[in-house]
Amino acid sequence: MRFLSPSVLSLHLLPHRGGVSQDVFEHHDEETPSDLPFTALEDLHYALETMQTRYFELWLGTWPESIDWTGAVMGTYISAALNSLTRSLGYSLPATSPQSFEDLHIKAVAEKWRIENEINRYFTHGIGYYFGENAFAIRMQAFDDMLWVVLGWLEAIKFVQVHAQTHYDWENLGQETEERGSDRWYGEQFLPAFAHRARIFYDLAKHGWDTQLCGGGMLWNPHMLPYKNAITNELYIAASAGMYLYFPGDNISSPFSEPQKPPPGAFDQVAVNLTLEEEEELLVKILPYDRTFLRAAVEAYDWLKRSNMTNDQGLYVDGFHIKNYGVNDTIGTGECDERSEEVYTYNQGVLLSGLRALWEATGNISYLTDGHQLVRNVIAATGWRLYHEPHLPPGWEGRWKWYGLGRAGVLEDSCDASGSCTQDSQTFKGIFFHHLTLFCEPLPDRAKMPGKTYGGSKETRMLHRQSCAEYAPWVVRNARAAMRTRDERGRFGMWWAADVGADEGWNWRDVEPLSERVPKGVVGESEDTRHSMTHGTGTTWDGFPHRRADPSLPAENESSDPNDRGRGRTVETQGGGVAVLRAMWELVIMYQKDS
Repeated sequence: MRFLSPSVLSLHLLPHRGGVSQDVFEHHDEETPSDLPFTALEDLHYALETMQTRYFELWLGTWPESIDWTGAVMGTYISAALNSLTRSLGYSLPATSPQSFEDLHIKAVAEKWRIENEINRYFTHGIGYYFGENAFAIRMQAFDDMLWVVLGWLEAIKFVQVHAQTHYDWENLGQETEERGSDRWYGEQFLPAFAHRARIFYDLAKHGWDTQLCGGGMLWNPHMLPYKNAITNELYIAASAGMYLYFPGDNISSPFSEPQKPPPGAFDQVAVNLTLEEEEELLVKILPYDRTFLRAAVEAYDWLKRSNMTNDQGLYVDGFHIKNYGVNDTIGTGECDERSEEVYTYNQGVLLSGLRALWEATGNISYLTDGHQLVRNVIAATGWRLYHEPHLPPGWEGRWKWYGLGRAGVLEDSCDASGSCTQDSQTFKGIFFHHLTLFCEPLPDRAKMPGKTYGGSKETRMLHRQSCAEYAPWVVRNARAAMRTRDERGRFGMWWAADVGADEGWNWRDVEPLSERVPKGVVGESEDTRHSMTHGTGTTWDGFPHRRADPSLPAENESSDPNDRGRGRTVETQGGGVAVLRAMWELVIMYQKDS
Protein backbone atom coordinates (compact mmCIF):
# COMPACT_ATOMS: atom_id res chain seq x y z
CA MET A 1 0.00 0.00 0.00
CA ARG A 2 1.35 3.38 -0.99
CA PHE A 3 0.68 6.88 0.30
CA LEU A 4 0.95 9.59 -2.28
CA SER A 5 0.21 13.10 -1.10
CA PRO A 6 -1.55 14.46 1.98
CA SER A 7 -3.98 16.17 -0.36
CA VAL A 8 -4.83 12.90 -2.08
CA LEU A 9 -6.95 10.38 -0.23
CA SER A 10 -6.31 7.47 -2.54
CA LEU A 11 -4.08 4.61 -1.51
CA HIS A 12 -2.77 2.41 -4.25
CA LEU A 13 -2.02 -1.26 -3.70
CA LEU A 14 1.39 -1.76 -5.24
CA PRO A 15 4.11 -4.38 -4.82
CA HIS A 16 7.00 -3.54 -2.50
CA ARG A 17 9.41 -1.17 -4.18
CA GLY A 18 12.99 -2.31 -4.49
CA GLY A 19 14.41 1.12 -5.18
CA VAL A 20 13.83 4.77 -4.49
CA SER A 21 12.77 7.80 -6.48
CA GLN A 22 15.35 9.16 -8.91
CA ASP A 23 15.32 12.57 -7.25
CA VAL A 24 16.78 11.04 -4.11
CA PHE A 25 20.00 10.40 -6.01
CA GLU A 26 20.34 13.83 -7.55
CA HIS A 27 23.24 15.81 -6.11
CA HIS A 28 22.42 19.02 -4.24
CA ASP A 29 25.24 21.31 -3.17
CA GLU A 30 22.83 23.22 -0.96
CA GLU A 31 19.82 21.37 0.32
CA THR A 32 16.68 23.48 0.62
CA PRO A 33 13.20 22.53 1.78
CA SER A 34 12.00 23.01 -1.78
CA ASP A 35 14.12 19.96 -2.66
CA LEU A 36 11.81 17.76 -0.59
CA PRO A 37 10.87 14.76 -2.75
CA PHE A 38 7.20 14.72 -3.65
CA THR A 39 7.10 11.20 -2.26
CA ALA A 40 8.32 12.18 1.23
CA LEU A 41 5.23 10.91 3.04
CA GLU A 42 5.22 7.80 0.92
CA ASP A 43 8.89 7.16 1.72
CA LEU A 44 8.11 7.42 5.44
CA HIS A 45 5.29 4.93 5.07
CA TYR A 46 7.51 2.60 3.02
CA ALA A 47 10.29 2.73 5.63
CA LEU A 48 7.76 1.82 8.32
CA GLU A 49 6.31 -0.93 6.16
CA THR A 50 9.77 -2.39 5.56
CA MET A 51 10.59 -2.31 9.26
CA GLN A 52 7.43 -4.20 10.11
CA THR A 53 7.30 -6.69 7.25
CA ARG A 54 10.98 -7.63 7.35
CA TYR A 55 11.78 -7.48 11.06
CA PHE A 56 8.57 -7.75 13.13
CA GLU A 57 6.96 -11.10 14.03
CA LEU A 58 3.33 -10.63 14.99
CA TRP A 59 3.03 -14.05 16.61
CA LEU A 60 5.87 -13.07 18.98
CA GLY A 61 4.74 -9.48 19.35
CA THR A 62 8.27 -8.14 18.86
CA TRP A 63 11.28 -7.73 16.60
CA PRO A 64 13.15 -10.97 17.40
CA GLU A 65 16.58 -9.55 16.56
CA SER A 66 16.15 -6.50 18.79
CA ILE A 67 17.20 -6.38 22.41
CA ASP A 68 14.88 -5.13 25.12
CA TRP A 69 15.68 -1.44 25.02
CA THR A 70 15.99 -1.18 21.23
CA GLY A 71 12.63 -2.95 20.95
CA ALA A 72 11.12 -0.23 23.13
CA VAL A 73 12.58 2.39 20.79
CA MET A 74 11.15 0.63 17.71
CA GLY A 75 7.74 0.63 19.36
CA THR A 76 8.14 4.36 19.94
CA TYR A 77 8.89 4.90 16.25
CA ILE A 78 5.70 3.08 15.22
CA SER A 79 3.53 5.37 17.34
CA ALA A 80 5.38 8.49 16.21
CA ALA A 81 5.16 7.58 12.53
CA LEU A 82 1.45 6.85 12.85
CA ASN A 83 1.01 10.20 14.56
CA SER A 84 2.48 11.88 11.48
CA LEU A 85 0.44 9.80 9.05
CA THR A 86 -2.89 10.34 10.80
CA ARG A 87 -2.34 14.11 10.98
CA SER A 88 -1.06 14.43 7.44
CA LEU A 89 -3.86 12.63 5.65
CA GLY A 90 -6.96 14.82 5.60
CA TYR A 91 -9.75 12.33 5.82
CA SER A 92 -12.66 11.94 8.21
CA LEU A 93 -14.70 8.82 8.73
CA PRO A 94 -18.49 8.77 8.60
CA ALA A 95 -20.38 8.00 11.79
CA THR A 96 -21.56 4.78 10.20
CA SER A 97 -20.14 1.40 9.44
CA PRO A 98 -18.44 1.01 6.03
CA GLN A 99 -21.35 -1.19 4.97
CA SER A 100 -23.86 1.68 5.22
CA PHE A 101 -23.13 3.79 2.16
CA GLU A 102 -26.68 4.57 0.95
CA ASP A 103 -26.32 8.35 1.17
CA LEU A 104 -22.57 8.58 0.72
CA HIS A 105 -20.18 8.41 -2.16
CA ILE A 106 -19.24 4.76 -2.00
CA LYS A 107 -15.80 5.06 -3.54
CA ALA A 108 -14.72 8.04 -1.44
CA VAL A 109 -15.83 6.39 1.78
CA ALA A 110 -14.15 3.13 0.80
CA GLU A 111 -10.87 4.98 0.26
CA LYS A 112 -11.11 6.57 3.69
CA TRP A 113 -11.64 3.20 5.31
CA ARG A 114 -8.70 1.76 3.38
CA ILE A 115 -6.44 4.46 4.81
CA GLU A 116 -7.85 3.80 8.26
CA ASN A 117 -7.25 0.09 7.83
CA GLU A 118 -3.61 0.68 6.94
CA ILE A 119 -3.06 2.81 10.04
CA ASN A 120 -4.85 0.22 12.17
CA ARG A 121 -2.59 -2.46 10.73
CA TYR A 122 0.49 -0.90 12.33
CA PHE A 123 -1.34 0.09 15.48
CA THR A 124 -2.17 -3.57 16.05
CA HIS A 125 1.55 -4.29 15.80
CA GLY A 126 1.97 -1.87 18.68
CA ILE A 127 -0.69 -3.73 20.62
CA GLY A 128 1.13 -6.96 19.85
CA TYR A 129 4.31 -5.43 21.23
CA TYR A 130 2.50 -4.49 24.44
CA PHE A 131 2.11 -8.21 25.07
CA GLY A 132 5.42 -9.22 23.50
CA GLU A 133 7.58 -6.71 25.37
CA ASN A 134 9.81 -8.42 27.93
CA ALA A 135 8.37 -6.33 30.74
CA PHE A 136 9.42 -8.59 33.61
CA ALA A 137 13.05 -8.84 32.48
CA ILE A 138 13.37 -5.08 31.95
CA ARG A 139 12.39 -4.50 35.58
CA MET A 140 15.71 -6.04 36.56
CA GLN A 141 17.81 -4.08 34.08
CA ALA A 142 19.40 -0.65 34.08
CA PHE A 143 17.43 2.50 34.84
CA ASP A 144 17.80 3.81 31.28
CA ASP A 145 16.22 0.61 29.92
CA MET A 146 13.19 1.21 32.12
CA LEU A 147 12.86 4.79 30.96
CA TRP A 148 12.83 3.85 27.26
CA VAL A 149 9.73 1.84 28.11
CA VAL A 150 8.08 4.88 29.71
CA LEU A 151 8.72 7.08 26.68
CA GLY A 152 7.46 4.39 24.34
CA TRP A 153 4.05 4.02 25.96
CA LEU A 154 3.64 7.76 26.41
CA GLU A 155 4.14 8.07 22.65
CA ALA A 156 1.50 5.39 22.10
CA ILE A 157 -0.91 7.30 24.35
CA LYS A 158 -0.34 10.48 22.36
CA PHE A 159 -1.07 8.70 19.09
CA VAL A 160 -4.28 7.09 20.36
CA GLN A 161 -5.59 10.43 21.57
CA VAL A 162 -4.65 12.31 18.39
CA HIS A 163 -6.09 9.65 16.09
CA ALA A 164 -9.36 9.40 17.99
CA GLN A 165 -9.81 13.16 18.13
CA THR A 166 -8.87 13.65 14.48
CA HIS A 167 -11.00 10.95 12.89
CA TYR A 168 -13.58 9.79 15.42
CA ASP A 169 -14.74 12.91 17.24
CA TRP A 170 -18.10 13.00 15.49
CA GLU A 171 -19.40 16.05 17.30
CA ASN A 172 -16.46 18.25 16.33
CA LEU A 173 -16.43 16.76 12.85
CA GLY A 174 -20.04 17.89 12.37
CA GLN A 175 -21.48 14.38 12.25
CA GLU A 176 -24.15 12.86 14.41
CA THR A 177 -24.62 9.32 15.60
CA GLU A 178 -27.31 7.80 17.74
CA GLU A 179 -24.90 5.30 19.22
CA ARG A 180 -21.91 7.47 20.00
CA GLY A 181 -20.25 4.97 22.32
CA SER A 182 -20.19 2.19 19.76
CA ASP A 183 -18.58 4.47 17.19
CA ARG A 184 -15.53 5.39 19.22
CA TRP A 185 -12.20 4.16 17.91
CA TYR A 186 -11.37 0.75 19.31
CA GLY A 187 -7.80 1.84 20.12
CA GLU A 188 -8.99 4.01 23.01
CA GLN A 189 -9.70 0.94 25.10
CA PHE A 190 -5.92 0.35 25.39
CA LEU A 191 -5.19 3.71 27.03
CA PRO A 192 -5.47 2.37 30.61
CA ALA A 193 -3.06 -0.48 29.84
CA PHE A 194 -0.52 1.79 28.15
CA ALA A 195 -0.75 4.31 30.99
CA HIS A 196 -0.33 1.65 33.64
CA ARG A 197 2.82 0.27 32.05
CA ALA A 198 4.30 3.76 31.76
CA ARG A 199 3.53 4.33 35.43
CA ILE A 200 5.03 1.01 36.55
CA PHE A 201 8.33 1.63 34.82
CA TYR A 202 8.52 5.24 35.85
CA ASP A 203 8.04 4.25 39.48
CA LEU A 204 10.79 1.66 39.14
CA ALA A 205 13.21 3.99 37.39
CA LYS A 206 12.79 6.95 39.74
CA HIS A 207 14.68 5.01 42.40
CA GLY A 208 17.80 5.72 40.37
CA TRP A 209 17.76 9.33 41.54
CA ASP A 210 20.60 9.66 44.04
CA THR A 211 21.70 12.59 46.17
CA GLN A 212 24.54 10.91 48.08
CA LEU A 213 26.91 11.21 45.13
CA CYS A 214 27.54 14.33 43.04
CA GLY A 215 24.74 16.22 44.80
CA GLY A 216 22.08 14.54 42.68
CA GLY A 217 21.57 12.87 39.34
CA MET A 218 20.37 9.51 38.08
CA LEU A 219 22.50 6.42 38.41
CA TRP A 220 22.81 4.39 35.25
CA ASN A 221 22.64 0.85 36.61
CA PRO A 222 21.73 -0.47 40.09
CA HIS A 223 23.85 -3.59 39.50
CA MET A 224 27.15 -1.80 38.92
CA LEU A 225 29.51 0.75 40.37
CA PRO A 226 27.99 4.25 40.33
CA TYR A 227 28.01 5.90 36.93
CA LYS A 228 26.01 9.06 36.32
CA ASN A 229 25.62 9.39 32.60
CA ALA A 230 23.96 11.77 30.21
CA ILE A 231 21.47 9.40 28.66
CA THR A 232 19.89 8.17 31.90
CA ASN A 233 19.49 11.70 33.21
CA GLU A 234 18.10 12.96 29.92
CA LEU A 235 15.65 10.07 29.80
CA TYR A 236 14.55 10.84 33.36
CA ILE A 237 13.96 14.48 32.44
CA ALA A 238 12.00 13.58 29.30
CA ALA A 239 10.01 10.85 31.05
CA SER A 240 9.19 13.00 34.09
CA ALA A 241 8.06 15.96 31.99
CA GLY A 242 6.18 13.59 29.68
CA MET A 243 4.38 11.94 32.57
CA TYR A 244 3.25 15.36 33.72
CA LEU A 245 1.94 16.45 30.31
CA TYR A 246 0.70 13.27 28.62
CA PHE A 247 -0.04 10.69 31.31
CA PRO A 248 -3.86 10.31 31.43
CA GLY A 249 -3.94 8.93 34.97
CA ASP A 250 -3.99 5.39 36.29
CA ASN A 251 -6.43 3.65 38.62
CA ILE A 252 -4.92 0.16 38.40
CA SER A 253 -3.27 -0.82 41.67
CA SER A 254 -1.63 -4.07 40.53
CA PRO A 255 1.24 -4.89 40.94
CA PHE A 256 1.70 -2.30 43.66
CA SER A 257 1.78 -3.78 47.14
CA GLU A 258 0.35 -0.78 48.92
CA PRO A 259 -1.93 2.11 47.99
CA GLN A 260 -0.23 5.03 46.29
CA LYS A 261 -0.50 8.41 47.95
CA PRO A 262 -2.78 10.79 46.07
CA PRO A 263 -1.22 13.86 44.47
CA PRO A 264 -1.45 17.12 46.43
CA GLY A 265 -4.94 18.52 46.25
CA ALA A 266 -6.54 15.33 44.97
CA PHE A 267 -9.11 15.25 47.76
CA ASP A 268 -9.88 18.92 47.17
CA GLN A 269 -11.49 17.94 43.89
CA VAL A 270 -14.19 15.98 45.72
CA ALA A 271 -17.11 18.19 46.75
CA VAL A 272 -18.65 15.72 49.19
CA ASN A 273 -17.39 13.58 52.04
CA LEU A 274 -15.96 10.30 50.81
CA THR A 275 -17.01 6.90 52.02
CA LEU A 276 -14.23 4.52 53.09
CA GLU A 277 -14.59 2.58 49.85
CA GLU A 278 -14.37 5.75 47.77
CA GLU A 279 -11.32 6.93 49.68
CA GLU A 280 -9.53 3.61 49.12
CA GLU A 281 -10.36 3.80 45.42
CA LEU A 282 -8.89 7.30 45.15
CA LEU A 283 -5.73 6.25 46.98
CA VAL A 284 -4.71 3.86 44.21
CA LYS A 285 -5.17 6.48 41.50
CA ILE A 286 -2.62 8.82 40.03
CA LEU A 287 -4.36 11.70 38.34
CA PRO A 288 -3.22 13.64 35.29
CA TYR A 289 -0.89 16.61 35.78
CA ASP A 290 0.63 15.27 38.98
CA ARG A 291 3.16 17.94 39.93
CA THR A 292 5.43 15.29 41.45
CA PHE A 293 6.48 14.47 37.90
CA LEU A 294 7.09 18.10 37.04
CA ARG A 295 9.19 18.73 40.16
CA ALA A 296 11.34 15.73 39.29
CA ALA A 297 11.93 16.99 35.74
CA VAL A 298 12.84 20.50 36.89
CA GLU A 299 15.21 19.22 39.56
CA ALA A 300 16.88 16.76 37.21
CA TYR A 301 17.53 19.35 34.51
CA ASP A 302 18.87 21.82 37.05
CA TRP A 303 21.36 19.16 38.14
CA LEU A 304 22.32 18.16 34.60
CA LYS A 305 22.88 21.75 33.51
CA ARG A 306 25.37 22.39 36.28
CA SER A 307 27.03 18.96 36.08
CA ASN A 308 29.77 19.98 33.62
CA MET A 309 28.75 17.20 31.25
CA THR A 310 29.31 19.15 28.01
CA ASN A 311 32.55 19.51 26.07
CA ASP A 312 34.08 22.47 24.28
CA GLN A 313 31.69 22.02 21.34
CA GLY A 314 28.69 22.22 23.64
CA LEU A 315 27.95 18.49 23.17
CA TYR A 316 27.07 16.10 25.97
CA VAL A 317 29.76 13.56 26.77
CA ASP A 318 28.85 10.14 28.10
CA GLY A 319 29.00 10.62 31.87
CA PHE A 320 30.88 10.60 35.15
CA HIS A 321 32.52 8.07 37.45
CA ILE A 322 33.32 8.79 41.10
CA LYS A 323 37.02 8.75 41.88
CA ASN A 324 38.11 6.06 44.35
CA TYR A 325 34.58 4.81 44.88
CA GLY A 326 34.72 1.55 46.81
CA VAL A 327 38.26 2.04 48.06
CA ASN A 328 38.32 0.96 51.73
CA ASP A 329 34.54 0.60 51.49
CA THR A 330 34.09 4.35 51.05
CA ILE A 331 32.31 6.45 48.46
CA GLY A 332 35.65 7.93 47.44
CA THR A 333 35.44 11.61 46.65
CA GLY A 334 31.67 11.35 46.36
CA GLU A 335 31.90 13.72 43.40
CA CYS A 336 31.46 13.36 39.67
CA ASP A 337 35.13 13.94 38.92
CA GLU A 338 36.14 11.34 36.33
CA ARG A 339 34.50 12.23 33.06
CA SER A 340 34.10 9.85 30.12
CA GLU A 341 34.63 11.95 27.00
CA GLU A 342 32.85 9.76 24.44
CA VAL A 343 30.27 11.69 22.44
CA TYR A 344 27.24 9.83 21.03
CA THR A 345 24.48 11.21 18.88
CA TYR A 346 21.62 10.06 21.10
CA ASN A 347 23.06 11.93 24.08
CA GLN A 348 22.29 15.13 22.18
CA GLY A 349 18.73 14.11 21.31
CA VAL A 350 16.68 12.77 24.20
CA LEU A 351 17.05 15.97 26.20
CA LEU A 352 15.35 17.96 23.42
CA SER A 353 11.90 16.47 23.95
CA GLY A 354 12.33 16.94 27.70
CA LEU A 355 13.12 20.63 27.25
CA ARG A 356 10.13 21.12 24.95
CA ALA A 357 7.87 19.49 27.55
CA LEU A 358 9.40 21.52 30.40
CA TRP A 359 8.63 24.73 28.54
CA GLU A 360 4.98 23.75 28.08
CA ALA A 361 4.71 22.69 31.71
CA THR A 362 6.31 25.84 33.16
CA GLY A 363 6.21 28.57 30.51
CA ASN A 364 9.93 29.16 31.13
CA ILE A 365 11.40 30.11 27.76
CA SER A 366 14.95 29.28 28.89
CA TYR A 367 14.19 25.61 28.26
CA LEU A 368 13.52 26.35 24.58
CA THR A 369 16.61 28.54 24.39
CA ASP A 370 18.79 25.74 25.76
CA GLY A 371 17.26 23.26 23.35
CA HIS A 372 17.85 25.37 20.28
CA GLN A 373 21.44 25.98 21.32
CA LEU A 374 22.00 22.24 21.65
CA VAL A 375 20.54 21.60 18.18
CA ARG A 376 22.83 24.24 16.68
CA ASN A 377 25.83 22.72 18.42
CA VAL A 378 25.00 19.33 16.90
CA ILE A 379 24.52 20.75 13.41
CA ALA A 380 27.83 22.61 13.62
CA ALA A 381 29.55 19.39 14.71
CA THR A 382 28.54 17.80 11.37
CA GLY A 383 30.33 20.50 9.36
CA TRP A 384 27.11 22.30 8.39
CA ARG A 385 26.86 26.07 8.65
CA LEU A 386 23.44 27.43 9.52
CA TYR A 387 24.02 31.09 8.86
CA HIS A 388 26.65 31.26 6.13
CA GLU A 389 26.57 30.35 2.45
CA PRO A 390 27.31 27.82 1.23
CA HIS A 391 25.98 25.50 3.91
CA LEU A 392 29.05 23.26 3.57
CA PRO A 393 32.71 24.32 3.59
CA PRO A 394 34.21 24.49 0.09
CA GLY A 395 36.52 21.84 -1.25
CA TRP A 396 36.96 18.14 -0.67
CA GLU A 397 38.98 18.41 2.53
CA GLY A 398 36.65 20.91 4.15
CA ARG A 399 33.53 18.87 3.42
CA TRP A 400 34.62 15.37 4.27
CA LYS A 401 36.73 15.79 7.37
CA TRP A 402 35.39 14.81 10.80
CA TYR A 403 33.84 17.69 12.74
CA GLY A 404 33.08 15.97 16.03
CA LEU A 405 29.69 14.39 15.31
CA GLY A 406 29.66 13.94 11.58
CA ARG A 407 31.03 15.04 8.24
CA ALA A 408 29.66 16.69 5.10
CA GLY A 409 26.66 17.95 7.05
CA VAL A 410 25.54 14.41 7.91
CA LEU A 411 25.17 13.12 11.47
CA GLU A 412 27.52 10.28 12.32
CA ASP A 413 28.66 8.22 15.30
CA SER A 414 32.35 7.47 15.59
CA CYS A 415 31.82 3.76 14.84
CA ASP A 416 30.03 4.33 11.52
CA ALA A 417 33.04 4.77 9.27
CA SER A 418 34.81 1.66 10.55
CA GLY A 419 31.68 -0.51 10.38
CA SER A 420 32.17 -1.49 14.02
CA CYS A 421 28.91 -0.20 15.53
CA THR A 422 27.27 -2.22 18.26
CA GLN A 423 23.57 -2.96 18.39
CA ASP A 424 23.26 -0.11 20.86
CA SER A 425 24.98 2.47 18.69
CA GLN A 426 23.11 1.41 15.55
CA THR A 427 20.09 2.90 17.31
CA PHE A 428 21.58 6.25 18.26
CA LYS A 429 21.06 8.53 15.24
CA GLY A 430 17.39 7.62 14.88
CA ILE A 431 16.87 8.54 18.52
CA PHE A 432 18.35 11.98 17.91
CA PHE A 433 16.02 12.71 15.00
CA HIS A 434 12.97 11.37 16.82
CA HIS A 435 13.50 13.76 19.71
CA LEU A 436 14.43 16.66 17.42
CA THR A 437 11.04 16.19 15.77
CA LEU A 438 9.28 16.29 19.14
CA PHE A 439 11.21 19.40 20.14
CA CYS A 440 10.25 21.22 16.95
CA GLU A 441 6.52 20.59 17.24
CA PRO A 442 4.70 23.93 16.95
CA LEU A 443 4.04 25.54 20.31
CA PRO A 444 0.40 25.84 21.39
CA ASP A 445 -1.07 29.33 21.33
CA ARG A 446 -3.02 28.69 24.52
CA ALA A 447 -2.76 26.40 27.52
CA LYS A 448 -4.16 22.94 26.84
CA MET A 449 -5.01 22.72 30.53
CA PRO A 450 -5.30 26.19 32.10
CA GLY A 451 -3.47 26.37 35.39
CA LYS A 452 -1.45 23.24 34.52
CA THR A 453 0.21 24.06 31.19
CA TYR A 454 1.20 27.11 29.19
CA GLY A 455 0.75 28.47 25.71
CA GLY A 456 3.26 30.58 23.85
CA SER A 457 3.05 34.23 22.94
CA LYS A 458 2.93 35.07 19.25
CA GLU A 459 6.58 36.11 19.37
CA THR A 460 7.72 32.94 21.14
CA ARG A 461 5.80 30.70 18.77
CA MET A 462 7.19 32.52 15.75
CA LEU A 463 10.80 32.36 16.95
CA HIS A 464 10.51 28.65 17.72
CA ARG A 465 9.05 27.87 14.30
CA GLN A 466 11.61 30.04 12.50
CA SER A 467 14.48 28.37 14.32
CA CYS A 468 13.19 24.91 13.50
CA ALA A 469 12.62 25.96 9.88
CA GLU A 470 16.31 26.85 9.73
CA TYR A 471 17.14 23.26 10.61
CA ALA A 472 14.98 21.86 7.80
CA PRO A 473 17.64 21.94 5.04
CA TRP A 474 20.06 20.08 7.31
CA VAL A 475 17.39 17.50 8.14
CA VAL A 476 16.63 17.08 4.43
CA ARG A 477 20.31 16.46 3.74
CA ASN A 478 20.44 13.76 6.40
CA ALA A 479 17.24 12.15 5.16
CA ARG A 480 18.56 12.08 1.60
CA ALA A 481 21.83 10.60 2.79
CA ALA A 482 19.97 7.93 4.75
CA MET A 483 17.81 7.05 1.73
CA ARG A 484 20.92 6.53 -0.38
CA THR A 485 21.91 3.65 1.92
CA ARG A 486 18.76 1.63 1.12
CA ASP A 487 19.36 -1.69 -0.57
CA GLU A 488 17.14 -3.40 -3.14
CA ARG A 489 14.81 -4.53 -0.34
CA GLY A 490 14.36 -1.02 1.06
CA ARG A 491 16.53 -1.62 4.13
CA PHE A 492 18.44 1.36 5.55
CA GLY A 493 22.13 1.20 6.35
CA MET A 494 24.03 2.57 9.32
CA TRP A 495 26.60 4.97 7.82
CA TRP A 496 24.54 7.63 6.10
CA ALA A 497 27.51 9.76 5.02
CA ALA A 498 29.22 6.92 3.15
CA ASP A 499 27.81 7.76 -0.27
CA VAL A 500 27.08 11.47 -0.10
CA GLY A 501 30.46 12.35 -1.62
CA ALA A 502 30.30 9.93 -4.53
CA ASP A 503 29.31 12.69 -6.96
CA GLU A 504 32.46 14.63 -6.06
CA GLY A 505 34.87 11.73 -6.37
CA TRP A 506 35.09 11.08 -2.62
CA ASN A 507 35.39 7.42 -1.65
CA TRP A 508 34.34 6.07 1.72
CA ARG A 509 37.49 3.93 1.85
CA ASP A 510 39.55 7.13 2.10
CA VAL A 511 38.17 7.94 5.55
CA GLU A 512 40.75 8.03 8.30
CA PRO A 513 39.81 5.63 11.13
CA LEU A 514 38.37 7.65 13.97
CA SER A 515 40.04 5.39 16.51
CA GLU A 516 43.18 7.42 15.85
CA ARG A 517 41.34 10.59 16.87
CA VAL A 518 40.09 9.40 20.27
CA PRO A 519 41.36 11.79 22.98
CA LYS A 520 44.01 10.48 25.32
CA GLY A 521 42.53 8.66 28.28
CA VAL A 522 39.17 8.04 26.62
CA VAL A 523 37.89 4.49 26.60
CA GLY A 524 36.85 3.34 23.13
CA GLU A 525 33.37 2.03 22.49
CA SER A 526 34.56 -1.57 22.32
CA GLU A 527 35.81 -1.14 25.88
CA ASP A 528 32.89 0.89 27.24
CA THR A 529 33.42 1.09 30.99
CA ARG A 530 29.69 1.18 31.61
CA HIS A 531 29.51 -2.47 30.57
CA SER A 532 32.53 -3.80 32.43
CA MET A 533 32.30 -2.40 35.95
CA THR A 534 31.25 -4.53 38.88
CA HIS A 535 29.22 -3.86 41.97
CA GLY A 536 30.56 -5.44 45.12
CA THR A 537 30.23 -9.09 44.13
CA GLY A 538 33.02 -9.03 41.58
CA THR A 539 30.71 -10.21 38.81
CA THR A 540 30.23 -8.29 35.61
CA TRP A 541 26.90 -6.95 34.52
CA ASP A 542 25.17 -9.32 32.16
CA GLY A 543 21.57 -8.31 32.69
CA PHE A 544 21.03 -7.83 28.98
CA PRO A 545 23.01 -8.56 25.82
CA HIS A 546 24.87 -5.87 23.92
CA ARG A 547 25.34 -7.31 20.47
CA ARG A 548 28.48 -5.95 18.93
CA ALA A 549 29.74 -6.09 15.38
CA ASP A 550 29.97 -9.61 14.04
CA PRO A 551 33.69 -10.55 14.14
CA SER A 552 33.13 -12.81 11.14
CA LEU A 553 32.49 -9.67 9.10
CA PRO A 554 35.60 -7.53 9.59
CA ALA A 555 35.26 -3.81 9.13
CA GLU A 556 37.99 -3.75 6.50
CA ASN A 557 36.44 -6.18 4.03
CA GLU A 558 36.18 -5.81 0.28
CA SER A 559 32.43 -5.20 0.14
CA SER A 560 31.38 -2.56 -2.36
CA ASP A 561 28.66 -1.53 0.09
CA PRO A 562 30.04 0.00 3.31
CA ASN A 563 26.76 -0.75 5.05
CA ASP A 564 27.21 -4.48 4.58
CA ARG A 565 30.11 -4.46 7.03
CA GLY A 566 29.89 -5.35 10.69
CA ARG A 567 26.32 -5.99 11.82
CA GLY A 568 25.04 -4.81 8.46
CA ARG A 569 21.45 -3.65 8.05
CA THR A 570 19.26 -4.35 11.07
CA VAL A 571 15.96 -3.38 12.62
CA GLU A 572 17.84 -0.66 14.49
CA THR A 573 19.21 0.90 11.29
CA GLN A 574 15.75 0.62 9.73
CA GLY A 575 14.27 2.41 12.72
CA GLY A 576 16.80 5.19 12.20
CA GLY A 577 15.51 5.56 8.65
CA VAL A 578 11.94 5.83 9.87
CA ALA A 579 12.93 8.50 12.39
CA VAL A 580 14.90 10.72 10.03
CA LEU A 581 12.25 10.53 7.29
CA ARG A 582 9.60 11.53 9.80
CA ALA A 583 11.79 14.45 10.88
CA MET A 584 12.11 15.55 7.25
CA TRP A 585 8.37 15.38 6.71
CA GLU A 586 7.44 17.28 9.87
CA LEU A 587 10.06 20.01 9.67
CA VAL A 588 9.65 20.73 5.98
CA ILE A 589 5.88 20.86 6.28
CA MET A 590 6.40 23.40 9.07
CA TYR A 591 8.74 25.39 6.84
CA GLN A 592 6.28 25.41 3.97
CA LYS A 593 3.49 26.64 6.24
CA ASP A 594 5.65 29.57 7.30
CA SER A 595 6.80 30.50 3.79
